[in-house]
Amino acid sequence: MNMKFNTPLKMHRRLWLQTIQKFGLLTLGAWFSPSFVFAKKEDADEAIQKITGNAKIQEGRVTLTIPPLIENGNLVVLKVSVQSPMTANDYVKAIHVIAEGNPLPNIFTAYLTPRSGTANITTRVRLADSQRVWAIAQMSNGSFWQGSAETLVTLSACTEVI
Repeated sequence: MNMKFNTPLKMHRRLWLQTIQKFGLLTLGAWFSPSFVFAKKEDADEAIQKITGNAKIQEGRVTLTIPPLIENGNLVVLKVSVQSPMTANDYVKAIHVIAEGNPLPNIFTAYLTPRSGTANITTRVRLADSQRVWAIAQMSNGSFWQGSAETLVTLSACTEVI
């Protein structure tokens, strides 16, 4: 094999591809495919099931706001607001955020009390890929409400499973 290097540490792209092809290393790509690294819709459904049990999840009252197009998944602004009077008898106990494409779908949970004043959260999260994200509000009366949003991520984040 005739090896040509620009510098001792730099190999030409074609030579590098020929070398990994010769040793069969291109087949390793199947091990690192998105279906292996990222969670699936089933994993997100399982995370939601753990949160809600067998309770019915209703649509409405929850607004999840994320940009529809995200250039970099490492720093995504996410806003969740829940319509609630936040009184001692009627308030949001928790807000759970689930992302179906992340290695760990349950991104975070925020716990609230009537003293929180409003059920509004703004934070930054990491998104691994283009996906649907859900916000599930657990109310003080035991009911669950959800809102969701789709987003397109051009540069993925969270690609390692630890």
